[in-house]
Amino acid sequence: MKHFLFLSTLLISNWIFSQKKIDLSILTKPQKGIEFVGKDSLFSMRLQFRMQNRAAMLTRSDDDLSAGSYEFRVRRLRLKMEGFVYSPKLTYKLQLAFSRGDMDWDMTQESTVNTSVNIVRDAVIYYEPFRNLKFGFGQTKLPGNRQRVISSGDQQFADRSIVNATFTIDRDFGFFGAYKSKYFAVLGALTSGEGRNSSNSNSGLSYTGRIEALPFGSFTDKNDYQEGDLEREQKPKLSIGASYNFNDDAVRAGGQLGRDLYTKTDMTTISLDLLFKYKGFALYSEFMQRDCSNPITYTSDSLSLQPIYAGNGFLQQVSYLFKSNWEIALRYAEITPFSSVYNDPAFPGINLKKNQEFQLGVTKYLYGHRVKVQGNLLYQLTGDLRAKTESGRFGAIFQIELGI
Repeated sequence: MKHFLFLSTLLISNWIFSQKKIDLSILTKPQKGIEFVGKDSLFSMRLQFRMQNRAAMLTRSDDDLSAGSYEFRVRRLRLKMEGFVYSPKLTYKLQLAFSRGDMDWDMTQESTVNTSVNIVRDAVIYYEPFRNLKFGFGQTKLPGNRQRVISSGDQQFADRSIVNATFTIDRDFGFFGAYKSKYFAVLGALTSGEGRNSSNSNSGLSYTGRIEALPFGSFTDKNDYQEGDLEREQKPKLSIGASYNFNDDAVRAGGQLGRDLYTKTDMTTISLDLLFKYKGFALYSEFMQRDCSNPITYTSDSLSLQPIYAGNGFLQQVSYLFKSNWEIALRYAEITPFSSVYNDPAFPGINLKKNQEFQLGVTKYLYGHRVKVQGNLLYQLTGDLRAKTESGRFGAIFQIELGI
């Protein structure tokens, strides 16, 4: 199926652009793909692809350094198209995923809310009546924590942190709005709450809001939404952001993501983040927290349980980009559950763990984020807060990203 969709997209594009009635200008932009623009200015399409090829391993423990697991795969394979139709004020974004690890294949086999593999990641239409104001309708990323909104292709580590993996609100379908100026931004969304490609929606909706303050003005070329200071900001730049999401009658353990819950619950997720960049140096901090009205759901006979990771997380990243385009980055991340999901006497079988991650990343940027080689060393520490015990393991990741 995925190969059919990929080939169909290419064949249709080739057929459209080969027609004599359509007069096109073909543009190439550094790190921004190939752009087709109708000379009558009625449409445009920017075409980009990227892939992440990965080899990784984790040891059995911090005492036993033999391999406990390996990961050899195409982590991501994406095709993205965006542009305008009829007017530059009416734009679109379409992004498709083709690798198994990028389609939530295993999760959809355990869900009735989302039963199809997630080939479609973004399918959204935007209208921009004024230069700084934009409205959207469709499926795309919610204005949540900054690290999620930053593309996975613009990360300085092979993957986002365990904080994002646990608490992110990801993508959803609905209405979006954004106002951005030189010194602040306000974003909001009213969406279904079931996440991308859901088969149905209930009576509850999801409400998301985000504000950003930029006291020193805008970053260079959207440098606040890529990791590392590849623009080498010549003046200090700072962005402080805060997001809030309320998911009414959530039916999945992560709100828009995760396994199905046995009982609907109201879920609140907040995030606070700070980003500073100056002359190749970058500092990023993030705090996230999730709370809900019913953190442990169960069937009527209480034989099956599905908890929600209610708790909080903290992330700290710091990096420096040398003039040779080698970058060194350090990350510390931790997630801590509330006692309601690890020490509830009524549910002794539920004992969610505290996790910490220490990571060193070295990246060689050959062509910005579009072509880069990444190596990560990591140490993971898992803590049982009820038993007051800890266990750790080491890991390593090698990844090459290539795209246009």
